[in-house]
Amino acid sequence: MSKPPINSSRRKHLKTSAKMLGFILFFGEAEIAWGAKILGVRIWPAEDYTRITLESDKALPISQQLLTNPDRLVVDVQGMELNSTLKDLVAKVKPNDPYVSQIRVGQFQPGMVRLVFDLKEPVKPQLFTLDPIAEYQYRMVLDLYPATPPDPLMELVKSSARKESALEKANEEIDLIAQFATKKEKEAPRAPVAQAIPDVKQPAAPAKHKRLITIAIDAGHGGEDPGAIGAMGSKEKHVVLSIAKRLRDKIENDPYMRPFLTRDGDYFVPLHTRVQKARRVEADLFISIHADAFIEPRAKGASVFALSQMGASSTTARWMANKENASDLIGGINIKTQDKQLANLLLDMSTTAQIKDSLQVGTSILKQISGFAPLHKPKVEQASFAVLKAPDIPSILVETAFISNPQEEARLNDDAYQDRIAEAILRGIKDYFSKNPPVARRASA
Repeated sequence: MSKPPINSSRRKHLKTSAKMLGFILFFGEAEIAWGAKILGVRIWPAEDYTRITLESDKALPISQQLLTNPDRLVVDVQGMELNSTLKDLVAKVKPNDPYVSQIRVGQFQPGMVRLVFDLKEPVKPQLFTLDPIAEYQYRMVLDLYPATPPDPLMELVKSSARKESALEKANEEIDLIAQFATKKEKEAPRAPVAQAIPDVKQPAAPAKHKRLITIAIDAGHGGEDPGAIGAMGSKEKHVVLSIAKRLRDKIENDPYMRPFLTRDGDYFVPLHTRVQKARRVEADLFISIHADAFIEPRAKGASVFALSQMGASSTTARWMANKENASDLIGGINIKTQDKQLANLLLDMSTTAQIKDSLQVGTSILKQISGFAPLHKPKVEQASFAVLKAPDIPSILVETAFISNPQEEARLNDDAYQDRIAEAILRGIKDYFSKNPPVARRASA
């Protein structure tokens, strides 16, 4: 029996259907083979550590092994095929990366990509994954820490050795002047009371600075965490780092103070690590610099915040503290290695004295800023900012302006405004320490 003829329109429809079926089968096989889709690869090199991030639309099973002779790290990522985005990782390695000399990427086996990191020195890698948050999807994070991390206090002492020596010499000269004046006073004959010369005000003796004052400057956000973003695309992390470096340079030029930056480049530092760094260099003051956004674009003006143990001083202060405290989630913190005991200790030990001193220095700085810029609030506000919880260091957070306000965003990108903000902070610091000189360090045991 012969088959009925197929007319041309039906034949065309069958061919089209077959092509669509083939496309669906091909696409389905591709999804099975590729698994996750890589959305981006990023590298954040820094002296503290180098971070490598792979962002994908699905969580990826990963494993690692550390090899020596030569030093290298091998990372296997399951559920994907090698593609152009992954290959881009090779070109992202910078010559000045302290820890990675090059990256090799290859298809280890079907459905598994192997990344080999050739290292410049031994490292202690931390590998972890992050769930989607903010604008990010799933992230695989690889942090390469030096096996022998540098001591920040020793580095600070070395960098300020010349200034320390000059201060010691000046103090010795002041001691000699004081001793000479005391000796002359003892040797001078006493005049009869009837011939006594009326009191003449003598010039004040030169002030003696027992030691250098250490100022920890904390540029907010960094790396994976851009902070607030203005309408023109300005990122808070870049603006505040620029202001922090200006303040550092001004403090460096002062003979009685020395600066320490918690971050000096575009990389992420967890909030509790910022506090740890300030304590390790025995800072006398901690200043965290920000340029935040608010839900209302008309919000404007600079603000200064101190820690609160009794809740926020305003709804805005509470909102901003919650936003800043979310930095760890966006920047990417390894929960497994976070020192929860330390975090609880800092929370419990935050003292009334620390908060009192923080309010004083904050008031001094706010007064200086008010001389040329509008203020969001006329007094220092308080909230539970995690980055201000050093129990033994006066700590403040300075919101230099609202980057969400178009006019203030333009101002924040102006070199002159950045310099005036840094100068105002410096003047506030000097005013505070002129009234509250730091005590001498206790001799180490």
